[in-house]
Amino acid sequence: MSRALIIVDVQNDFCEGGALPVTGGAELAGEISEYVDAHHGQFDHVVATQDWHIDPGAHFSEEPDHVDSWPPHCVAGTRGAELHPDLDPEYIQAYFRKGQFAAAYSGFEGLLAPEDDVPTGDRKPGAMPASGTGTEDGGSDLAGGDLAAGEDAIGLDDWLQSHDVEDIVVVGIATDYCVKATALDAVQAGYSVTVLRGLTVGISEDLDDAVAEMELGGVDVL
Repeated sequence: MSRALIIVDVQNDFCEGGALPVTGGAELAGEISEYVDAHHGQFDHVVATQDWHIDPGAHFSEEPDHVDSWPPHCVAGTRGAELHPDLDPEYIQAYFRKGQFAAAYSGFEGLLAPEDDVPTGDRKPGAMPASGTGTEDGGSDLAGGDLAAGEDAIGLDDWLQSHDVEDIVVVGIATDYCVKATALDAVQAGYSVTVLRGLTVGISEDLDDAVAEMELGGVDVL
């Protein structure tokens, strides 16, 4: 049996100054880095998820309701989609990108990014991932390569199973959306799941309902 830490969506657009900021996101990035630095020995694996939108349909809206539709955010290849610079990637082994062509809140909807495409918070706005390929007209083929769900695409559950993970700890952004969805999907997939509430931040001012939903679904919230 092995244990994994899942860091959910600690990206520039979800932190102060981003397109869809969650209060406390930037501070949380540093707090998670400190936690991982102090406790990485307690985990066999550390992975991270990213919103990585190309054309997610009605998930993006110019008049968002902030429930099912949102302002454009975490567009693939932009600085907003990259990890916040205060999140130290030293111990992160793998990155799972979700939501290319539809809304995706759970990290279990994500696909493994290539090993040589290590996200950082320092990419210039509009710059493309190193693994991106160009089109004949000079544009970027975002739908190609690692971004398309091909037959060989590896999902988060596949990766965790291949590494004999049974116990999962979840931290990140946002408590009441992607953290919750990831934790509940992990329980449904058969993992023992803990959310460290102090290492999450949420959109709603009152997160009691989100915590109650996770606990009812079998998640330990500490």
